[in-house]
Amino acid sequence: MPTILHFADAHIDMANYGRHDPQTGLPLRVLDFLKSLDTIVDTAIEEQVDLVLFAGDAYKDRNPAPTYQREWGKRIMRLSRAGIPTLLLVGNHDLSPAMGRAHALDPFITLEVPHVQVIDRPVFLGPDQLDGVLLQVLAIPWVARSGLMAQLNLQAAQSEHVNDMIQDRLGELVQNWLADADPQLPVILTAHATVQGAQYGGERMVMLGAELTLPPSLVRNPGLDYVALGHIHKAQNLNPDGHPPVIYPGSIERVDFGEVADDKYFVLAHIERGKTEVEWRELTGVRPFIDIKHQIKDADDLMEEMLAKYPSTSKMDGAIFRMMIEYPRELEPLIDENALRQAAESAFEFHLVKHPLSEARVRLPEGHALSELNPLELLEKYWASNHVDLEEQAALGKLAGEIIDNTWQGELPS
Repeated sequence: MPTILHFADAHIDMANYGRHDPQTGLPLRVLDFLKSLDTIVDTAIEEQVDLVLFAGDAYKDRNPAPTYQREWGKRIMRLSRAGIPTLLLVGNHDLSPAMGRAHALDPFITLEVPHVQVIDRPVFLGPDQLDGVLLQVLAIPWVARSGLMAQLNLQAAQSEHVNDMIQDRLGELVQNWLADADPQLPVILTAHATVQGAQYGGERMVMLGAELTLPPSLVRNPGLDYVALGHIHKAQNLNPDGHPPVIYPGSIERVDFGEVADDKYFVLAHIERGKTEVEWRELTGVRPFIDIKHQIKDADDLMEEMLAKYPSTSKMDGAIFRMMIEYPRELEPLIDENALRQAAESAFEFHLVKHPLSEARVRLPEGHALSELNPLELLEKYWASNHVDLEEQAALGKLAGEIIDNTWQGELPS
């Protein structure tokens, strides 16, 4: 029974919080990610897994600094020297948007690192390409939509239909691979992609309109024995009651406050034809995030009220702590920011986010009554009172006008 180690979304160059380590010169947050990566590599070597499968996003930046490339390379070279076959999928954060530009994992291809394969295009791998491991791998890295169209021989089409066409072609590709596969050997599908129905962590960005989403039927195909996914930071099994397991292991460290409550894992999967056992391995020592929101309503015991919301010193120790407060603007002089920071001095980093509130009132020109305004004029007053950007006001006004016209067919009620 082959055993694979599956992890994803390393993002080892995340340096968005904290200081630098005086000994290594590396950001302390980068050391957090590298500590998790060391745990993963140590486990692969100590437990002599048959295959390491990394499902994409080594970095957060598609142009990682040489220092971070060195640190990633050190860990992958340990797997190479141990003779463990290792597959590295290219993720969206590893890929340059410019056609023909090298991606962040290209050095492993150029240097022909033993036992390490970089997957930067859809490919079917059998035992001959996996150092004799008795597995078959269907691999789909992240490819920009234009690249997917070229790879799958799609012609230019209306943009709203391109994703559907790509999904159809990927479905055909997987079915053709399964038809060619040895029915006696287990089959793994690995992809750096979003699967419809997956629960996002804190990594969701405003890019969904152009993002390819795979249908659940593609990954829950009973001809597969394990599905190793990357791209979504929240650990989850999208097929918990069936076969195959469809696994996002999640990111290897908390990336930001969107992952404040998420535990972090990698996965050992013991794979048999028609039967796979999944072993979740929790990454211990992951840096805690603490996120507290509080609304202040009056001046009575204002500072005591905020400090009472703080966690204990032991919980705060080494944590990235954010305190978000809302309060009437006139109470601003009563907030002692220095005292709040001193009370959080045991935290790794403290962020105080202040949201002063002002009462917004709509003022009408003299001699005008509210009842004289039509719905669009009322909306314009509302947007202005909430300081909505003028360009956004125009767009919202156009949309509101269309809705009103469609609802009342051009005739407003009396």
